[in-house]
Parts: sequence; structure tokens; C-alpha cells
Amino acid sequence: VVESWLAIAPRLKLIEPPPVTIEQLCLAHDRVFVTGVLAGRLRNGFGNTSREVAASLPYPSGAMLAAARAAIAGRTATIAPCSGFHHARFAAAGGFCTFNGLMVTARVLLTEGVAHRVGILDADMHYGDGTDDILERTGGTQVEHPPIGPNYTDPTQAEGFLERLPLMLRRFEGCDVLLYQAGADPHIDDPLGGWLTSEQLAQRDRIVFEHCASRRLPVAWNLAGGYQEPLRKVLDIHDHTLRECLRVYDPDG
Repeated sequence: VVESWLAIAPRLKLIEPPPVTIEQLCLAHDRVFVTGVLAGRLRNGFGNTSREVAASLPYPSGAMLAAARAAIAGRTATIAPCSGFHHARFAAAGGFCTFNGLMVTARVLLTEGVAHRVGILDADMHYGDGTDDILERTGGTQVEHPPIGPNYTDPTQAEGFLERLPLMLRRFEGCDVLLYQAGADPHIDDPLGGWLTSEQLAQRDRIVFEHCASRRLPVAWNLAGGYQEPLRKVLDIHDHTLRECLRVYDPDG
């Protein structure tokens, strides 16, 4: 996906993120679960205990955290080109998600005092059940997480969703950063999705970025979902999200 983006915007600045630490992961997850997965004793979100996979797992959350820090510092939009977060629960992996980088990021920022309120807009086709589980276990009064996935599943809802999206975004008033999961699987041709066209997905992203820019709300966005084949179809959706971001934050190219 990064190679595809660089073909569109060669001037994108790439920053190598540090992995999150065990202590940071344990702000959002059970310690026995975290250490067990990283040691290869417990299954990860891919259903295996591979040490090689375990070694990679702190990096996606690290990318999300680094993107959020950069967004807050510059009061702008940043990208974490990774996915695999929202089905990860407090003490369990699932659905290709091992550690919930959205909640790890939120909990680290709140614990450090970098943010006092964090918004999560999860626009994946599927419900962020893991995110809600962690919010229930850790006390989520400082995190705003309105549901989209459970409420919108049919093409007949598309126009209504796009009309209501600006109102949904008002729920993030007072947040110090918005973590925006720009899911590709709501696409109407996705085998696990099926309710937004390519143009409607681009409009979704445009509305989010324009809202954040107009209110100077820092936004760090990441990827999610996308099961079409060939992979180029999914990359095209992620390319459209980047283009909408650049249209708002870098209109002169």
C-alpha cells in the first residue's frame, strides 16, 4: 500500500515508528495475554503461536501511536499504514487482530497526559467488538467510540449515512485527536461488505477530513478490512482515501 501511495505522492514523508512496549500494551490488554502471545505460548489473531509473527506484533500499534503523536504535534492528518486492531479484546485475540492498536494508542496518550479525550471513528464494515470490550474493562469515559459497523450494512442506507456523517462527527468535539479507521470492506463489491460504492467511500473520507481540518482536530488514520481480489482493488480504495486526505491537507500537491 505504501508503494502504491508513493506512486501518487512521492513527497510523502515516511517515519519509522518504534514498537510499543509490553507496558504500553498492558494499558489496554491483560498482562498474562500480552506476555503469553509475545512468548509464543498463546495464539495470536492469526490462530498460530509463531515467534516470527509475535515479534512483529508490537509494530502496528507502534505505527498507530506514532501517527497519533505526530498528528497532535502538527495539528494535522497522519497515516498509520497498518490494520488488524478492532477485534482484539482485553484478554483475547480474534479476527486477524491480536492487539488493539486503537485502544493501545488511546490509553497511552491518556495515561501520558498528551490527550485528555480521544475519538475513535471505526468505519470498517464490521463492529469493533474488541474496542468496546477494552473500554468496558478499562473505563472508557475519556474515549468516544460511536458505532458504525452494526448500524449500516445495506446500499439503501448509503445516502442517509453520508448525510448523517457530519452529525456523527460532532460527537468528537472536545477530543484532542481522532483515530479514524478507514475501512475498505464496506465497498459494494467486497465479499464481506457491500453497501458503499467507490465514489461513496471517497465521499465518506472527504467528509471526515474536511471536518477535522475545519476544526483543527488532529486525525491519525489507518487501514482496515478489504477482501476483494485481486489485491489491486483494495489498494485502489486506499489510494482514494489518500487522495481525499491530500485534497484537504495538501491541495497544492
